[in-house]
Amino acid sequence: MIAPAPIQFDRATGALEGATALERMAACALVMGARVSSSFSYRGYNAAANLMRKALPERDIAIKLNPDATFVFPYGDGYWSKLLERSYRYEIELDLLFAHSADVDYTFVDCGANYGYWSVLVSSRPFGAHRTLAIEPSRANFARLANNAAVNGDRFKTMQCAIGSARGTARLSGTKHEALSIVGNDDVGEEVPVIRLDDLIDEGQLAIDGKYLVKLDVEGVEIDAIRGGERLLQADTAILCEEHGSDRAHTVSRFILEHTPLKLVVYDPGSNQFEAVVDLAILDRIKVASNVGYNVVGTASAFWQARIENLNASAAKRAMRN
Repeated sequence: MIAPAPIQFDRATGALEGATALERMAACALVMGARVSSSFSYRGYNAAANLMRKALPERDIAIKLNPDATFVFPYGDGYWSKLLERSYRYEIELDLLFAHSADVDYTFVDCGANYGYWSVLVSSRPFGAHRTLAIEPSRANFARLANNAAVNGDRFKTMQCAIGSARGTARLSGTKHEALSIVGNDDVGEEVPVIRLDDLIDEGQLAIDGKYLVKLDVEGVEIDAIRGGERLLQADTAILCEEHGSDRAHTVSRFILEHTPLKLVVYDPGSNQFEAVVDLAILDRIKVASNVGYNVVGTASAFWQARIENLNASAAKRAMRN
């Protein structure tokens, strides 16, 4: 059976093409739900969207993120359908950093790539058309990731594996595609290969003298991933690590501060700047929603530290003009 052509949506213009009347009604509901739930960190949105999705025919939607980036996912998916609300900015702190680094010659390593949102964007021309390596362990997610690579001209490379502290295998399980994990799943789930970040150097995927932005959205194994990337993190590398809002101990940031030479910053929406994390009190203030993730940026690289300072200076100038 031939799958129906994806619905087309352009975030720049709001044009929705190829949708039936029912699918257009669903789009309106998804947009209104995102607007209403934005005031309480989108709590309940994913579940409501996924419930509504059951009433829709199985079909994909292809969202044009910019003129050179198209992102495809199942129509009605609770996690990604917020993109239909055109003012919504997914992980604004990463968006700011990637956009500001468009002129830098770096490689993006997207660990826990899911369907490849950031790989699609960072490899696009408006973001600098960077060499990108997208890594995803889930068989089902990887199929979606590979499809998004193909839709965008196979301009980024994909690998199906998990990232950890040692090479081996692990069990991946979970009920949500955006929250699959190898933590504590020894007897259930899908068996997946595990590699270290430093294995990417040994295998010739990465050069030790390059510049890198490494996203670690690996659902509970961020610390293991850091341990497995000691050599890579000594290079001109910045790691973008998720701190979950429900973790009031700030486990990942605590490990980075106490056990690595990396300096740490976090985006403060109040100042619209990246603020230094010299102790964990700042995270108590910034991590206000228990149902979302917050990204911290860690680096020992003077180059990336200077870029972040430059980004802050640019933001301050824009604020003064406004």
